[in-house]
Amino acid sequence: MAHPQRKTHTPNGFGHFDIAGPELAPLKLFYTALFGWDVTERGPGYAMVATPEGSPNGAIVETPAASLTLGVVVPDLDAALAAAAERGGKVVLPKTDNGWVKKAQIADPAGNVLTLIQG
Repeated sequence: MAHPQRKTHTPNGFGHFDIAGPELAPLKLFYTALFGWDVTERGPGYAMVATPEGSPNGAIVETPAASLTLGVVVPDLDAALAAAAERGGKVVLPKTDNGWVKKAQIADPAGNVLTLIQG
């Protein structure tokens, strides 16, 4: 599988995922061996993940706690954040421009966290 390239995304569809855990190396070995995903380290504690065509690319990140966060591509990030708050959700990471994308994180009424990505 080639290095992750930007894929086209369907508005309001899944466009990215983050797999987190305390050590990058075991996660990289696990996902490359299990699924054949191409994992390319991009700096301390961060690696890009390429998946087969038709599915989103993602990342493996080092964090103290394990987690899986899905990213939804939205056409208007500000409108999506406002709509989430109006419907009982809360913003847990405000709108951020990381140089690649504009994103934010919300929690739904049950506390599940999603990343919203400006598409």
